[in-house]
Amino acid sequence: MHFLDQAKIYVRSGAGGPGAVSFRREKYIEYGGPDGGDGGKGGDIVFEAVAGLNTLIDFRYTQHFKAQRGIGGAGKNRTGAGGRDMVVKVPVGTQILDDDRETVLADLTEAGQQVTLLRGGDGGRGNASYKSSTNRAPRQSGPGWPGEEMWVWLRLKLLADVGLVGLPNAGKSTFINQITNTKAKVGAYAFTTTRPQLGVVRHRNREFVLADIPGLIEGAADGAGIGDRFLGHIERCRVLVHLIDITGTDPVEALDIVETELEAYGAGLDEKPRLVALNKIDLVDAELVEAFSQELTDAGVDAVFPISGATGKGLDALLDAALQYLPAATVTERPDGEVEEAQDEKPWSPL
Repeated sequence: MHFLDQAKIYVRSGAGGPGAVSFRREKYIEYGGPDGGDGGKGGDIVFEAVAGLNTLIDFRYTQHFKAQRGIGGAGKNRTGAGGRDMVVKVPVGTQILDDDRETVLADLTEAGQQVTLLRGGDGGRGNASYKSSTNRAPRQSGPGWPGEEMWVWLRLKLLADVGLVGLPNAGKSTFINQITNTKAKVGAYAFTTTRPQLGVVRHRNREFVLADIPGLIEGAADGAGIGDRFLGHIERCRVLVHLIDITGTDPVEALDIVETELEAYGAGLDEKPRLVALNKIDLVDAELVEAFSQELTDAGVDAVFPISGATGKGLDALLDAALQYLPAATVTERPDGEVEEAQDEKPWSPL
Protein backbone atom coordinates (compact mmCIF):
# COMPACT_ATOMS: atom_id res chain seq x y z
CA MET A 1 0.00 0.00 0.00
CA HIS A 2 1.30 3.43 -0.93
CA PHE A 3 1.71 5.97 1.83
CA LEU A 4 0.04 9.35 1.37
CA ASP A 5 -0.19 11.86 4.19
CA GLN A 6 -1.76 14.85 2.39
CA ALA A 7 -4.81 15.10 0.18
CA LYS A 8 -7.11 17.84 -1.09
CA ILE A 9 -10.82 17.05 -1.39
CA TYR A 10 -14.07 18.84 -2.19
CA VAL A 11 -17.01 18.48 0.19
CA ARG A 12 -20.59 19.72 -0.15
CA SER A 13 -23.49 19.23 2.21
CA GLY A 14 -26.98 18.56 0.89
CA ALA A 15 -29.48 21.29 0.12
CA GLY A 16 -32.80 21.30 1.90
CA GLY A 17 -35.83 19.97 0.07
CA PRO A 18 -38.49 22.41 -1.21
CA GLY A 19 -41.73 22.91 0.63
CA ALA A 20 -44.98 21.84 -1.01
CA VAL A 21 -47.98 23.86 -2.17
CA SER A 22 -51.05 21.74 -1.59
CA PHE A 23 -54.66 22.14 -0.49
CA ARG A 24 -56.85 19.65 1.26
CA ARG A 25 -59.42 18.24 -1.12
CA GLU A 26 -61.99 15.92 0.48
CA LYS A 27 -65.62 15.29 -0.19
CA TYR A 28 -68.01 17.20 2.00
CA ILE A 29 -65.23 19.40 3.35
CA GLU A 30 -65.75 22.80 1.80
CA TYR A 31 -62.83 24.69 3.33
CA GLY A 32 -59.97 22.21 3.45
CA GLY A 33 -57.24 24.84 3.57
CA PRO A 34 -53.50 24.50 2.78
CA ASP A 35 -51.74 21.28 3.77
CA GLY A 36 -48.36 21.44 2.04
CA GLY A 37 -45.56 19.94 4.13
CA ASP A 38 -42.05 21.22 4.73
CA GLY A 39 -39.05 19.93 2.84
CA GLY A 40 -36.51 17.61 4.45
CA LYS A 41 -33.13 18.75 5.75
CA GLY A 42 -30.07 18.12 3.61
CA GLY A 43 -27.39 15.68 4.70
CA ASP A 44 -24.33 16.80 6.67
CA ILE A 45 -20.66 16.26 5.85
CA VAL A 46 -19.27 14.22 8.74
CA PHE A 47 -15.66 13.12 9.21
CA GLU A 48 -15.01 10.01 11.28
CA ALA A 49 -11.67 8.66 12.51
CA VAL A 50 -11.46 4.89 12.11
CA ALA A 51 -8.87 2.40 13.28
CA GLY A 52 -7.01 0.29 10.76
CA LEU A 53 -6.19 3.09 8.31
CA ASN A 54 -2.71 4.61 8.14
CA THR A 55 -2.71 6.40 4.80
CA LEU A 56 -4.81 8.86 2.79
CA ILE A 57 -4.19 7.06 -0.49
CA ASP A 58 -7.94 6.49 -1.07
CA PHE A 59 -8.45 10.23 -1.42
CA ARG A 60 -6.12 10.36 -4.43
CA TYR A 61 -8.78 8.57 -6.48
CA THR A 62 -11.96 9.88 -4.83
CA GLN A 63 -11.84 13.62 -4.26
CA HIS A 64 -15.48 14.77 -4.31
CA PHE A 65 -17.86 14.02 -1.46
CA LYS A 66 -21.45 15.25 -1.60
CA ALA A 67 -24.24 14.60 0.87
CA GLN A 68 -27.77 13.85 -0.29
CA ARG A 69 -30.24 16.69 -0.59
CA GLY A 70 -33.50 16.67 1.33
CA ILE A 71 -36.70 15.35 -0.22
CA GLY A 72 -39.46 17.84 -0.99
CA GLY A 73 -42.56 18.08 1.16
CA ALA A 74 -45.94 16.74 0.07
CA GLY A 75 -49.65 17.22 0.65
CA LYS A 76 -51.46 16.14 3.78
CA ASN A 77 -48.76 18.01 5.79
CA ARG A 78 -46.15 15.37 4.97
CA THR A 79 -42.59 16.51 5.66
CA GLY A 80 -39.98 15.33 3.21
CA ALA A 81 -37.33 12.85 4.28
CA GLY A 82 -33.95 14.23 5.30
CA GLY A 83 -30.94 13.58 3.10
CA ARG A 84 -28.38 10.97 4.15
CA ASP A 85 -25.22 12.30 5.77
CA MET A 86 -21.96 11.79 3.92
CA VAL A 87 -19.56 10.14 6.38
CA VAL A 88 -15.94 10.51 5.27
CA LYS A 89 -13.74 7.95 7.02
CA VAL A 90 -10.15 9.01 7.70
CA PRO A 91 -7.23 7.54 9.67
CA VAL A 92 -6.81 8.38 13.34
CA GLY A 93 -4.51 11.40 13.59
CA THR A 94 -5.95 13.24 10.57
CA GLN A 95 -6.23 17.02 10.63
CA ILE A 96 -8.73 18.88 8.46
CA LEU A 97 -7.42 22.22 7.21
CA ASP A 98 -8.97 25.09 5.30
CA ASP A 99 -7.96 25.65 1.70
CA ASP A 100 -5.22 28.00 2.90
CA ARG A 101 -3.58 24.98 4.63
CA GLU A 102 -3.03 27.07 7.76
CA THR A 103 -6.35 27.04 9.62
CA VAL A 104 -7.03 23.73 11.39
CA LEU A 105 -10.77 23.04 11.28
CA ALA A 106 -10.71 19.72 13.11
CA ASP A 107 -8.22 17.28 14.60
CA LEU A 108 -9.31 13.64 14.86
CA THR A 109 -7.10 11.93 17.42
CA GLU A 110 -9.29 9.07 18.70
CA ALA A 111 -10.90 6.13 16.94
CA GLY A 112 -14.64 6.71 16.58
CA GLN A 113 -14.38 10.48 16.94
CA GLN A 114 -16.75 12.33 14.61
CA VAL A 115 -16.84 15.95 13.50
CA THR A 116 -19.64 17.58 11.51
CA LEU A 117 -17.79 19.92 9.18
CA LEU A 118 -20.65 21.18 6.99
CA ARG A 119 -24.29 21.22 7.98
CA GLY A 120 -26.97 20.43 5.44
CA GLY A 121 -29.47 23.10 4.45
CA ASP A 122 -32.84 23.28 6.18
CA GLY A 123 -35.92 22.28 4.26
CA GLY A 124 -38.20 24.89 2.76
CA ARG A 125 -41.51 25.73 4.36
CA GLY A 126 -44.69 24.28 2.93
CA ASN A 127 -47.65 26.54 2.24
CA ALA A 128 -49.42 25.27 5.37
CA SER A 129 -46.91 27.19 7.50
CA TYR A 130 -47.74 30.44 5.68
CA LYS A 131 -51.41 30.34 6.66
CA SER A 132 -52.52 33.32 8.75
CA SER A 133 -55.67 35.14 9.72
CA THR A 134 -55.31 37.40 6.69
CA ASN A 135 -53.94 34.84 4.24
CA ARG A 136 -56.17 31.79 4.44
CA ALA A 137 -55.04 30.18 1.19
CA PRO A 138 -51.32 30.89 0.68
CA ARG A 139 -49.80 29.67 -2.55
CA GLN A 140 -46.20 30.21 -1.59
CA SER A 141 -43.56 27.81 -0.32
CA GLY A 142 -39.85 27.88 0.49
CA PRO A 143 -37.31 26.41 -1.94
CA GLY A 144 -35.07 24.97 0.77
CA TRP A 145 -31.78 26.34 1.99
CA PRO A 146 -28.67 25.53 -0.03
CA GLY A 147 -25.92 23.34 1.38
CA GLU A 148 -22.38 24.46 2.14
CA GLU A 149 -19.34 23.61 0.06
CA MET A 150 -15.59 24.01 0.34
CA TRP A 151 -12.22 22.54 -0.54
CA VAL A 152 -10.28 21.18 2.41
CA TRP A 153 -6.87 19.62 2.96
CA LEU A 154 -6.45 16.42 4.89
CA ARG A 155 -3.12 16.05 6.68
CA LEU A 156 -2.21 12.86 8.47
CA LYS A 157 -0.04 13.01 11.56
CA LEU A 158 0.72 9.53 12.78
CA LEU A 159 0.04 8.85 16.43
CA ALA A 160 3.18 7.50 18.07
CA ASP A 161 4.66 7.61 21.56
CA VAL A 162 8.33 7.81 20.56
CA GLY A 163 9.79 9.50 17.48
CA LEU A 164 13.05 8.51 15.80
CA VAL A 165 15.18 11.24 14.20
CA GLY A 166 18.67 11.55 12.81
CA LEU A 167 20.74 12.19 9.72
CA PRO A 168 20.48 9.87 6.71
CA ASN A 169 22.28 6.54 7.27
CA ALA A 170 22.19 6.93 11.04
CA GLY A 171 20.84 3.37 11.27
CA LYS A 172 17.22 4.21 12.08
CA SER A 173 15.75 1.45 9.89
CA THR A 174 18.04 -1.18 11.39
CA PHE A 175 17.15 0.10 14.86
CA ILE A 176 13.38 -0.11 14.34
CA ASN A 177 13.71 -3.55 12.74
CA GLN A 178 15.65 -4.76 15.77
CA ILE A 179 13.08 -3.75 18.40
CA THR A 180 9.81 -4.15 16.44
CA ASN A 181 8.31 -6.44 13.80
CA THR A 182 8.64 -3.75 11.17
CA LYS A 183 10.38 -4.74 7.96
CA ALA A 184 11.86 -1.37 7.04
CA LYS A 185 14.13 -1.23 4.03
CA VAL A 186 17.83 -1.08 4.91
CA GLY A 187 20.44 0.14 2.44
CA ALA A 188 23.94 1.62 2.38
CA TYR A 189 22.83 4.88 0.79
CA ALA A 190 21.10 8.06 1.90
CA PHE A 191 17.30 8.29 2.11
CA THR A 192 16.69 4.57 2.13
CA THR A 193 13.58 5.43 4.15
CA THR A 194 11.23 7.44 1.93
CA ARG A 195 8.11 7.33 4.09
CA PRO A 196 7.35 7.12 7.81
CA GLN A 197 7.46 3.71 9.47
CA LEU A 198 5.48 2.66 12.51
CA GLY A 199 6.33 -0.21 14.83
CA VAL A 200 5.10 -1.52 18.17
CA VAL A 201 7.81 -1.99 20.80
CA ARG A 202 7.26 -4.53 23.56
CA HIS A 203 9.59 -3.98 26.48
CA ARG A 204 9.27 -5.01 30.13
CA ASN A 205 5.60 -5.97 29.81
CA ARG A 206 4.76 -2.63 28.25
CA GLU A 207 4.01 -1.54 24.71
CA PHE A 208 4.49 1.71 22.86
CA VAL A 209 4.45 2.89 19.26
CA LEU A 210 7.69 4.04 17.62
CA ALA A 211 7.71 6.25 14.51
CA ASP A 212 10.68 6.49 12.14
CA ILE A 213 10.80 9.31 9.59
CA PRO A 214 13.20 9.86 6.67
CA GLY A 215 16.58 11.32 7.57
CA LEU A 216 17.03 15.04 8.02
CA ILE A 217 19.74 17.07 6.34
CA GLU A 218 20.90 20.64 6.76
CA GLY A 219 18.23 22.98 5.43
CA ALA A 220 15.46 20.40 5.82
CA ALA A 221 13.14 22.91 7.50
CA ASP A 222 13.40 25.03 4.32
CA GLY A 223 12.54 22.11 2.06
CA ALA A 224 15.91 20.42 1.47
CA GLY A 225 15.70 16.64 1.22
CA ILE A 226 12.45 14.87 2.09
CA GLY A 227 12.52 14.68 5.88
CA ASP A 228 10.88 18.07 6.44
CA ARG A 229 7.59 16.91 4.93
CA PHE A 230 7.31 14.14 7.50
CA LEU A 231 8.31 16.08 10.60
CA GLY A 232 4.63 16.54 11.35
CA HIS A 233 4.38 12.82 12.12
CA ILE A 234 6.47 13.23 15.27
CA GLU A 235 4.68 16.31 16.58
CA ARG A 236 2.48 14.15 18.80
CA CYS A 237 5.33 12.04 20.21
CA ARG A 238 6.10 12.28 23.91
CA VAL A 239 9.84 11.81 23.50
CA LEU A 240 12.32 11.83 20.61
CA VAL A 241 15.21 9.41 20.17
CA HIS A 242 18.07 11.01 18.24
CA LEU A 243 20.31 8.43 16.60
CA ILE A 244 23.85 9.49 15.71
CA ASP A 245 26.10 7.38 13.51
CA ILE A 246 29.40 7.01 15.37
CA THR A 247 31.16 6.17 12.09
CA GLY A 248 29.79 9.12 10.16
CA THR A 249 29.84 12.88 10.63
CA ASP A 250 31.35 14.30 13.80
CA PRO A 251 28.73 13.46 16.49
CA VAL A 252 28.50 17.02 17.83
CA GLU A 253 28.03 18.36 14.31
CA ALA A 254 25.37 15.73 13.59
CA LEU A 255 23.62 16.67 16.82
CA ASP A 256 23.65 20.38 15.95
CA ILE A 257 22.30 19.84 12.42
CA VAL A 258 19.26 17.90 13.55
CA GLU A 259 18.58 20.12 16.56
CA THR A 260 18.73 23.21 14.34
CA GLU A 261 16.22 21.74 11.90
CA LEU A 262 13.82 20.74 14.68
CA GLU A 263 13.97 24.25 16.10
CA ALA A 264 13.47 25.81 12.66
CA TYR A 265 10.44 23.59 11.99
CA GLY A 266 8.76 24.71 15.20
CA ALA A 267 5.51 23.12 16.42
CA GLY A 268 7.21 22.48 19.76
CA LEU A 269 9.60 19.82 18.45
CA ASP A 270 12.61 21.54 19.95
CA GLU A 271 10.94 21.44 23.39
CA LYS A 272 10.28 17.70 23.47
CA PRO A 273 12.43 15.47 25.70
CA ARG A 274 15.40 14.04 23.84
CA LEU A 275 17.31 10.76 24.20
CA VAL A 276 20.63 10.79 22.32
CA ALA A 277 22.03 7.45 21.21
CA LEU A 278 25.40 6.74 19.59
CA ASN A 279 24.64 4.00 17.08
CA LYS A 280 26.86 1.38 15.38
CA ILE A 281 29.24 0.96 18.32
CA ASP A 282 29.89 -2.59 17.09
CA LEU A 283 32.04 -1.06 14.32
CA VAL A 284 34.44 0.89 16.56
CA ASP A 285 36.49 0.29 19.69
CA ALA A 286 35.42 1.17 23.23
CA GLU A 287 37.91 4.03 23.47
CA LEU A 288 36.29 5.90 20.57
CA VAL A 289 32.84 5.30 22.02
CA GLU A 290 33.92 6.82 25.33
CA ALA A 291 35.57 9.79 23.61
CA PHE A 292 32.54 10.64 21.47
CA SER A 293 30.18 10.16 24.40
CA GLN A 294 32.23 12.68 26.38
CA GLU A 295 32.13 15.15 23.47
CA LEU A 296 28.32 14.97 23.36
CA THR A 297 28.13 15.36 27.13
CA ASP A 298 30.36 18.44 26.92
CA ALA A 299 28.01 19.78 24.20
CA GLY A 300 25.12 19.73 26.66
CA VAL A 301 23.61 16.25 26.30
CA ASP A 302 22.40 14.97 29.67
CA ALA A 303 22.97 11.28 28.94
CA VAL A 304 24.42 9.42 25.97
CA PHE A 305 23.33 5.86 25.15
CA PRO A 306 25.91 3.88 23.15
CA ILE A 307 23.96 1.24 21.20
CA SER A 308 24.17 -1.11 18.27
CA GLY A 309 21.00 -1.44 16.24
CA ALA A 310 22.49 -4.41 14.41
CA THR A 311 23.46 -6.50 17.45
CA GLY A 312 21.02 -5.10 20.04
CA LYS A 313 23.75 -4.05 22.45
CA GLY A 314 22.72 -1.23 24.79
CA LEU A 315 19.08 -1.17 23.63
CA ASP A 316 17.62 -2.14 27.01
CA ALA A 317 19.03 0.94 28.72
CA LEU A 318 17.69 3.20 25.92
CA LEU A 319 14.22 1.64 26.01
CA ASP A 320 14.16 1.85 29.81
CA ALA A 321 14.79 5.58 29.53
CA ALA A 322 12.05 5.97 26.90
CA LEU A 323 9.50 4.23 29.16
CA GLN A 324 9.94 6.90 31.80
CA TYR A 325 8.32 9.45 29.49
CA LEU A 326 5.29 7.27 28.68
CA PRO A 327 2.04 6.72 30.59
CA ALA A 328 1.82 4.01 33.23
CA ALA A 329 1.73 0.47 31.87
CA THR A 330 -1.46 -1.51 31.59
CA VAL A 331 -2.05 -4.94 33.08
CA THR A 332 -0.46 -7.76 31.06
CA GLU A 333 -1.27 -11.46 31.09
CA ARG A 334 1.27 -14.21 31.51
CA PRO A 335 1.16 -17.32 29.32
CA ASP A 336 -0.14 -19.41 32.25
CA GLY A 337 -3.15 -17.10 32.58
CA GLU A 338 -2.03 -15.24 35.70
CA VAL A 339 -2.40 -11.51 35.67
CA GLU A 340 0.66 -9.46 36.43
CA GLU A 341 0.72 -5.79 37.25
CA ALA A 342 3.54 -4.02 35.42
CA GLN A 343 6.08 -2.84 37.96
CA ASP A 344 7.89 0.45 38.05
CA GLU A 345 10.96 0.27 35.89
CA LYS A 346 14.31 -0.02 37.56
CA PRO A 347 16.52 3.06 37.25
CA TRP A 348 18.43 3.22 34.01
CA SER A 349 21.93 4.44 33.48
CA PRO A 350 23.82 5.05 30.24
CA LEU A 351 26.79 2.84 29.45
